[in-house]
Amino acid sequence: MTVAEGARRRIVIVGGGTAGWLTAAYLAKTLGTGLSGGTDITLIESADIGIIGVGEGTFPTIRSTLAAIGIDEARFLRESTATFKQGVHFVDWAEAPAPDASPTQALGAVPGHSHYFHPFNFPHQVKGPELLPYWLLGAAGDLPFAEAVTLQKAVADACRAPKRPVDPPYHAPLNYAYHFDANRLAVLLRTVAVELGVRPLVGTVDEVILDDTGAVARLNTREHGGLTADLYIDCTGFRAQIIGQALKVPFKPCGDVLFNDRAVALQVPYDRPDAPIPSYTVATAHEAGWTWDIGLNDRRGTGYVYSSRHTDDARAEEVLRRYIGPMAAGRDVRLLKFESGCRSRHWVGNCVAVGLSGGFFEPLESTGIMLIEVAAHMIAQFFPWGPSGLDSAQTAAAMAATARTYNALMAARYDRIVDFLKLHYCLTRRTDSAYWRDNADPATVPDSLRDRLALWAHRPPGRFDFVADHETFLPASYQYVLYGMGFKTDLEPARALYRRMDEAKHEFRGLRTVMPQALSSLPSHRDLVEEVYRTGFRPGGR
Repeated sequence: MTVAEGARRRIVIVGGGTAGWLTAAYLAKTLGTGLSGGTDITLIESADIGIIGVGEGTFPTIRSTLAAIGIDEARFLRESTATFKQGVHFVDWAEAPAPDASPTQALGAVPGHSHYFHPFNFPHQVKGPELLPYWLLGAAGDLPFAEAVTLQKAVADACRAPKRPVDPPYHAPLNYAYHFDANRLAVLLRTVAVELGVRPLVGTVDEVILDDTGAVARLNTREHGGLTADLYIDCTGFRAQIIGQALKVPFKPCGDVLFNDRAVALQVPYDRPDAPIPSYTVATAHEAGWTWDIGLNDRRGTGYVYSSRHTDDARAEEVLRRYIGPMAAGRDVRLLKFESGCRSRHWVGNCVAVGLSGGFFEPLESTGIMLIEVAAHMIAQFFPWGPSGLDSAQTAAAMAATARTYNALMAARYDRIVDFLKLHYCLTRRTDSAYWRDNADPATVPDSLRDRLALWAHRPPGRFDFVADHETFLPASYQYVLYGMGFKTDLEPARALYRRMDEAKHEFRGLRTVMPQALSSLPSHRDLVEEVYRTGFRPGGR
């Protein structure tokens, strides 16, 4: 059965990279293309514009997105030179390092440095009570929260993988995401999107023509003439060629809350070919920002994200090189400038902004690709098909209603991400630089986050504090950061409500008891990556 030419909807995506090709592949898979599908999708990208991505980290949602597109996990890992990510290890965020502490890149706890872990696994709960209240009441002793309620930090500190070669693709005993090479991932996504029926064009959009209602009428290209579509998707990065330049949708900065606006990045090799590969991002705080450190199979990706109001580019490069050590010698850094924030509207008329054209936040919790995923999922869900033969007024009304719904959901999501990122900064007890003192200033904390912190001083975060469709980070993530940073929730007045103390203590002890077995059952991270590169996964031991 085929779809008539007039019934199919045309989509033009402007800009490639991860945003463009991930969106194209997802829409092609879910909406269908060609004679057997409902859409004709064209992606036009310039040969002269490179890929911005340097953070190379993802959020666990990427697994379901890749699976939905139909990309085999082993293929993704191999072609993107990807590794596994089990969370983020934060160093020196809560407290400044001791005066005599040496710079550290070590995994786990290091004397003289404060640290905590944001794992991707949820706190353990099977048949027993929720463990957080009992942890707050002292049932786990002095164990940090993440170490008391999940095995994931111990697994990651031991450089073990979250899964085994016999586990099915995209499934594992522990929750995980990935680190990857951004350029290689974009190439893979392009290949898959074309396999799914997306028409690729290399060319330059010289002019965006608007109709008398303010919607996009066509794109004039240098090489391919005019391109028309029912829906235009702007993936042109910070240029925001359609949503910003043509449609004049203003950008809402949030630099008064999130100060960082620059980064210097540097890729370095391991000190030896068989070096352990960390399975988490290491985020180490410094005088005016923080360094990221991620492990691929053949190199480390590092960078320093910082505030230009609190330091300069030369000093930033010095901080990054000092952090890396001798391996940085003779290697050039890459300087990136950005502004945190988002468009006041992401869907206007028949145009949607996806990726950097819609907004950007520093890569602290890998929100960049996750926001691309969310946009692709929502566009597929909200795509305004309408009955065949809609006149222009009906089409415009349907599109406007869709845009209002999309914009409301996306705006709320961006606001919540700002809150979550600021949470990492505003609870610091560091006073060693203006950067950290300014971050802890209540005047820089959004009202919505201030209200939540006031509530959480007397009860822990729970599901009723969050609207699921607005949230990227669930209550567990807030809990890991709150209590990793040393936030105090006083449950003593309500102690009588928690009558299952003995059960909770049993659960805490049980997690410690099974830890050796968990460690022994999982392969080293490097061993798993190299085996999957060679032979893929073998579900059921085949």
